[in-house]
Amino acid sequence: MKIAVASDDKGRLVTGHFGHCEGFALFETENRQITDREFVPNPGHKPGFLPNFLNDRGVKVVISGSMGDGAAEIFKEKGIEIFTGVTGETEAAVDSYLNGTLKSSGSVCHEHQHADECGE
Repeated sequence: MKIAVASDDKGRLVTGHFGHCEGFALFETENRQITDREFVPNPGHKPGFLPNFLNDRGVKVVISGSMGDGAAEIFKEKGIEIFTGVTGETEAAVDSYLNGTLKSSGSVCHEHQHADECGE
C-alpha cells in the first residue's frame, strides 16, 4: 500500500497544511512494514489538483497536519483514507498508522483565507 505524507524539511516533518507543503513523502508498505520511500516535490497548489495527483500515483492513505475541505471531499470520493491533525516526523506517523495507533483530529479548513493555520 502507498501512503503519502504532506511534508516539509525534504520529507522529514509532517506539514501544517496539505496544499502548502514542500512535497510528499511517499511510503510503500507491505505487511505493516515500510519497504520503500521517496520524496516528490509539490507540483503546485491548485484546487482539486493534488488529490488527483496522489490518486494517480496509487496513494491509498494521506497524512497531514490539516487540509482544505475540497481536498478532503475528493479523497473521500476516491476511497482514500485521510488523517489530519498529525504532527512530528513523517516516518513515525506512518509507523503509527501501520500499528493502528495513528489518530485523526478531522482538522479540515473551510476557507483559504488563513496564512498556514487551520483551526478546525
